[in-house]
Amino acid sequence: MKKNAILTAMTVKKDVKSNIGEIIKTTRKLAGLSQIELAERAGVGKTLVFNLEKGSTQISFENILKVLKVLNIKLDFKLPFQYGNEK
Repeated sequence: MKKNAILTAMTVKKDVKSNIGEIIKTTRKLAGLSQIELAERAGVGKTLVFNLEKGSTQISFENILKVLKVLNIKLDFKLPFQYGNEK
C-alpha cells in the first residue's frame, strides 16, 4: 500500500468515527433519549455512549451496532478508496 493510501485510510477512520458519533448524538436527541437511556436500551455502559458520540475511544463494532439498532440507524456507506488496484 502506498504511503498516501495509508494516510487516507487513517483520515477516513478518524472521520468515520466522528461522523458516526455526530449521527448518533443527533438521532438520540431527536428521539428524546438521554445518553443514560440510550445506554440502558442498548445494553452498554453510559461512558461508552458518551465516548462514542465524541468519537474518542476504541469501541467494538458489536457495541456500535447495539447503539445503532436502538436508534434504528442502518449502516450504508462505501469506502472512498480501493485495495488491490494500486500501481
